[in-house]
Amino acid sequence: MTKGWAEDRSLERIRLLAGSDLDHKVLRGAVLAELGRMLAFDAFVWPLCDPRTAVGMAPRARIPCPQELPRLIRLKYLSGPGRWTSLMHASPPATTLMRAAQGDPSQSPVWNGLLQRYGVRDVLSAVFADKYGCWAWLDLWRTGASGRVTGAFSDHEIGYLGRVAEALTPALRGAAAREFRNLPAPGPNSEPAAVRPDLPEQAVLTLDEELAIAGQTASVDEWLQLLQPGPFPHQHVPAEVLNVAAQLMAREAGVDTHFAECRVHVGAGHWASLRASRMASGMPGSTPPLAVTIQACSAPERLDLFARAYGLTPRQGELLRLAAAGVDTAAMAEAHNVTVYTVQDQFKQIFQTCGVHSRAALLAMALGTRPRTQ
Repeated sequence: MTKGWAEDRSLERIRLLAGSDLDHKVLRGAVLAELGRMLAFDAFVWPLCDPRTAVGMAPRARIPCPQELPRLIRLKYLSGPGRWTSLMHASPPATTLMRAAQGDPSQSPVWNGLLQRYGVRDVLSAVFADKYGCWAWLDLWRTGASGRVTGAFSDHEIGYLGRVAEALTPALRGAAAREFRNLPAPGPNSEPAAVRPDLPEQAVLTLDEELAIAGQTASVDEWLQLLQPGPFPHQHVPAEVLNVAAQLMAREAGVDTHFAECRVHVGAGHWASLRASRMASGMPGSTPPLAVTIQACSAPERLDLFARAYGLTPRQGELLRLAAAGVDTAAMAEAHNVTVYTVQDQFKQIFQTCGVHSRAALLAMALGTRPRTQ
């Protein structure tokens, strides 16, 4: 059996997985098992991303240093070589730490500050992105602990993982789209419900420069029941909190320009929104803490995520926003200088893409409400 034939068969199996309706957790687990048959790696980190900001969330990981998770995330975001945001438009959308750092991994803060202490020889990275946004990134660590391979990842292995990323990206976007399909239970008299009225009130956590929790509001504990906990001993800190805080530090350091925000699915077709900001300094010369705000995702944020997940065109996304604002077909046609029939045809295409049959059902799914019964 030739290596090329084995890789082609592997990609066929991954495309079959990509064509299924698996949720993102099961899908990533199955793909990791397939990657393990083709590549030698000893640890991995695979978060999803907010497609607009590329900030990580809902990670799957197996690392030898869970006790240092805040440090790992902070240094990963502060590292330029091989950063997933630099791979979003690359071909292939994959590289290694050694290649990105031109053979000198000391250029990478995450290698200097953590990876080398755990014997990491190289990191093979891929990003899962398309024209609608960045949906995930993957790091595979090679330490040689498995005994299969001890050296750096090869160009051939980079090419293989790049092909995997290209095949799998639509599936990860599709998994995000399916998360809109679980609507909340109808309220009294089947009236349209507000966007997840039973979500906790806004919560705020403050963090220091090492991403250690310095303080929090009472409602944080309620959010912890909905967000994915970190590994022990950081199980009381959702990874998303650390990711948005680390992204703010990356912006401040000039490593990346994306906003320090992400939208996280919390079940029943609903999302939380997390944002990091720097608090005002109370004392001259002191470094003010970071603040991460957690709250229910707003309607405009949901509509943007919905349009990206379902791959709507810019014109279709605008029609969706106008419909959510209560604009009728005639006004939409006038605003876009087209006929009402053109608007209606556009909505038919949106219905087909999203698997619904009416604007009421479309908006119910996009906004997380139940349509009014007639």
